[in-house]
Amino acid sequence: MIREATQSDIINLRVLCIQVWLHSYAKEGIRDEISHFILDTFTNDFFEQKLNKSKYKLYVYEKDNHLLGCVIINLKSSFENKINGYEVDTLYVQEHFQGSGLGKEMLLHVARKYGDTFWLSTWVYNTPAIAFYKHLGFVDIGEIKFKLGNESHENRVLAVKNILVKVNK
Repeated sequence: MIREATQSDIINLRVLCIQVWLHSYAKEGIRDEISHFILDTFTNDFFEQKLNKSKYKLYVYEKDNHLLGCVIINLKSSFENKINGYEVDTLYVQEHFQGSGLGKEMLLHVARKYGDTFWLSTWVYNTPAIAFYKHLGFVDIGEIKFKLGNESHENRVLAVKNILVKVNK
């Protein structure tokens, strides 16, 4: 079931995001920059701010009282001042459930509620995510840099227009 996140979800959101982030991005192990980012980012305050600001919407995918995924959208974000819709800030699915259609279901849920044109960014080496998005009709429209401590990492910006039409063909 997909539902809007609440304060009571914060502890599980923190753990889910840490787990998925580490699985996706800490491919060579844990080091100081990664540990600082994880511990400084996925805090109670981080999720409380997202829940309490109208520009953000958070949804969770829950099954049998277990959190399996989440999607965070930023309704006010834009990429290079172009009309690419809103930003999917975060789409995380627990590793055990990746490939089950859960990520697609969450994207379609927000598309029905907020519009089916949006964009997101992902690390250039996150090839499973890039393949997933391209399968859904996303196209590469540019790059942004992700700061991890003093490091700068290339992220690809992917956008989709009319995702509801594309996936229902």
